[in-house]
Amino acid sequence: QVRLVESGGGLVQPGGSLRLSCAASGFTFSRYSMTWYRQAPGKEREFVAAIMSTGSITNYADSVKGRFTISRDNAKNMGFLQMNSLKPDDTAVYYCTNNFNLWGQGTQVTVSS
Repeated sequence: QVRLVESGGGLVQPGGSLRLSCAASGFTFSRYSMTWYRQAPGKEREFVAAIMSTGSITNYADSVKGRFTISRDNAKNMGFLQMNSLKPDDTAVYYCTNNFNLWGQGTQVTVSS
């Protein structure tokens, strides 16, 4: 089945960390760049971070730069988003996409004390 599936979300206190995963199946994951987006309640979906197909180049939104790290393991068809120093403003549903034709269903991240 051709799909992307996110996991790893949850409830965390401000200052905490989470690692999101994006599992790819049914297509050649290593041929595509990957991007993480997020959407908070009442807001538009926004760009978080992107990584080229080989993992050699990454890009981040200013709001997460220095706190989040995007990575991938093409051998395992997996993408990751390590999120540190989380803030309440990071609360959102996080989605991964292959920047072509697939989106995951999203994983909820809630940052609250």
